[in-house]
Amino acid sequence: MTQQISAAEFESKVLGASEPVLVDFFATWCGPCRMMAPTIDEVSQEMAGKASVYKLDIDEAPQIAQQLGIMSVPTFMVFKDGKVASQTIGAQPKENILALFA
Repeated sequence: MTQQISAAEFESKVLGASEPVLVDFFATWCGPCRMMAPTIDEVSQEMAGKASVYKLDIDEAPQIAQQLGIMSVPTFMVFKDGKVASQTIGAQPKENILALFA
């Protein structure tokens, strides 16, 4: 299961990471977010050792969502060297999520 992080952990686990990091910005009330959870778990397992994968609840971290301009969920962002390298919005097939690392 993909680890959920808090706003307090975001800087160290995402922005300070030495490897690429995929963050699934989600909300508990979001149907497409719940639908994507098994896919994100699969991506997390496939990328183990190459990248980190985390979930961040935008309702628990509204300041981060605002800073990153997240307007809808789910939003998936890959961070490299502390910066957004790629992103996509909405329910996606696993191949599209994996392609964010390319």
